[in-house]
Amino acid sequence: MSMVLLVFVFVLAIFLGVELITKVPSQLHTPLMSGSNAISGITIVGALIAASSDTTLGTIIGVAALIFATINVVGGYLVTDRMLGMFKAKGKE
Repeated sequence: MSMVLLVFVFVLAIFLGVELITKVPSQLHTPLMSGSNAISGITIVGALIAASSDTTLGTIIGVAALIFATINVVGGYLVTDRMLGMFKAKGKE
């Protein structure tokens, strides 16, 4: 029963994420990404909890979630750093 609930939440999160991302205008993607890095950190905590599951499938899904959440956080910080670099004066580092 627990595994069915875990898979259900995972699939629901995929559909909800796709639906939300497609509704955001392209001009808002970068500011929203930079603002959501802290929330993505919470996703890593949830992925760690899922990875410590008693079942093999739960562990696999948890590790996959951990990898994707980590990519999301790192990518968000890289994009934010690049975006903020555009506002620095030329010649100053």
